[in-house]
Amino acid sequence: MSSRPASIVWFRQDLRLADNPALSAAVARGGPVIPVFIGSADDGRMELGGWEPGAASRWWLHQSLVALAEGLAGLGSELIVRRGASLPVLRALIGECGATAVFWNRRYEPVARDLDRAIAAALIADGVAVETFNAGLLYEPDEIRNQAGGPFQVFSAFWRACCKLDEPLPPTAAPHRLVPLARAPSSIALEALELEPSIDWAGGMREMWEPGEAGAAKQLRAFLDGGFFDYPVGRDLPDRPGSSRLSAHLHFGEVSARQIWHAVRARANRHEDPAAEKAAEVYLRELGWREFAHAMLVHFPETVSEPLRAPFARFPWKRDPAALRAWQRGLTGYPIVDAGMRELWATGWMHNRVRMVVGSFLVKDLLIDWRDGAAWFWDTLVDADLANNTLNWQWVAGCGADAAPYFRIFNPVLQGRKFDPDGDYVRRWVPELAALPARWIHSPWEAPSQVLRESEVMLGDTYPSPIVDHGEARKAALAALAETRS
Repeated sequence: MSSRPASIVWFRQDLRLADNPALSAAVARGGPVIPVFIGSADDGRMELGGWEPGAASRWWLHQSLVALAEGLAGLGSELIVRRGASLPVLRALIGECGATAVFWNRRYEPVARDLDRAIAAALIADGVAVETFNAGLLYEPDEIRNQAGGPFQVFSAFWRACCKLDEPLPPTAAPHRLVPLARAPSSIALEALELEPSIDWAGGMREMWEPGEAGAAKQLRAFLDGGFFDYPVGRDLPDRPGSSRLSAHLHFGEVSARQIWHAVRARANRHEDPAAEKAAEVYLRELGWREFAHAMLVHFPETVSEPLRAPFARFPWKRDPAALRAWQRGLTGYPIVDAGMRELWATGWMHNRVRMVVGSFLVKDLLIDWRDGAAWFWDTLVDADLANNTLNWQWVAGCGADAAPYFRIFNPVLQGRKFDPDGDYVRRWVPELAALPARWIHSPWEAPSQVLRESEVMLGDTYPSPIVDHGEARKAALAALAETRS
C-alpha cells in the first residue's frame, strides 16, 4: 500500500476508465485512488433546469454503473456509492479516507456548472486540492468565439472555427491498476439508488443496448465495420442501421468524443478512399453539432425553457392533451410519425431523421409547445441530453439557433416516401399496416377500399385516421409563424 495521501475521483457523466482525464490525474499523483459515485438530491435534478432525469436515462445509468464497478474491480479497486447532497458526502469521504485531493471531469449543464463551482470553492477553502478536466467534448465551449468575441449562433460558422483549431489530442489508455486503501470506505448497493423503474418495461432497451464502456467500444467497432462508408446516405434512412447509435454512450461518457474522432480518422486514413474521407467528414460534422449544442447551452442557459428568438414567446401554442397523447402513443394516423414514436417507447431511441419528422409534426401540425415534446423525449430517450434536446427542439420549432428557414414544415407523407421508400421501417413498428403495398403505406387513407380490405386495415378501427389534415395544419402553422414574427 502507498504511504501517499489518497485522491478521490468523482464519477458523473464520464463512466469509463480509458481516456478519463480525472482518473489519469489521480493515478499520476500516486497514492490510493477512491472512485465514487454520488446519487444525490442536488445532482439528480441538475440536468434540465431542475427536472429529474427521465426513466430511460435512469435505467441506462444503473446498467452503466454496474459495468463501471466491474471494470474498477478488474483494476483492484471498488466503486464507492453514496447517496446525499454532494458536498457533505464528499467532505465525509475526505474525512474518512484522509484524502487531500478531489478530481472530476466537468459538466456543462447550467445547474451542474453552478453546483460544481460551489463545491470546488468549498473544498478548496477546506484545504483540499481540486482539479477538473474536459472529458466530454472536443473543445471547451468558451474557447470557440466569433471575431467580436461573442458566441456563435450559426453552426456552419461555429464548425469552421473549430476546424481551424488543433486536432483533438489522442485518447489515453485506461490505467493497469488502481492502488486501493488498506480499508475500503463504506458503500451502499447500487440498487439503493432506485434508478431502475419499479415495473419492468425495459425489455426492448435490454434487447437493443449494452450500456457501459465495453458496450460503447463494441458499438463503435460495429459502426466502423458496418455502416460507416454508407453514412452520408444511410444516416437518413431509418429502415437500415446507417447511424452510429453512439449517442447514449457519449452522453454517459462511456466513450469520449475524441476516442470517436480518432477512431473515425484512423478508419478513413486506412483506406485512402474518397468515399471513406467523405464519410469521416460527414460524421465528424455531426460530432460538431454536439459541440455546438453544448456551446449554446453554456452561453444561453435560459434556452432550456425559453426560446432563443424572443418573438417566439408570443407563439399561440395549443393546449390539446388528447392530441399530445396520440402523438406520444404513436396513434396520429401518420405512419412515419407513429413508427418513430413506437420505436422510441420500445427501445428508448429513435432514428435522427424521424426525430425531426415527429418533432415538426408536434409543433407545426399540432401547434403543441416544443417544451412538451422536449419533456417527453427527456423521459423516454436513453440518450436524453440537455444540450442536444434543447438545441434540436428549438431548431425544429424554428425558435432556436440556426433555425432558418424558421418556416420549415416537414410533410410526414413525403418524408416517409423519401426516406422509407419500401415502408420497411413503418412495417416494423406499425405492424397493423404491414400488409399494405409500399405505394400506400405512408398514406393509408388514400388507398382504395379494396386494398385496405385485402390488407386487413380498417381506418378508424385497426389503425387511426389522421388526427389532422396536414395541408390545413400547414396553413395554420404558417399563419401563426407570420403573426409571431410581425
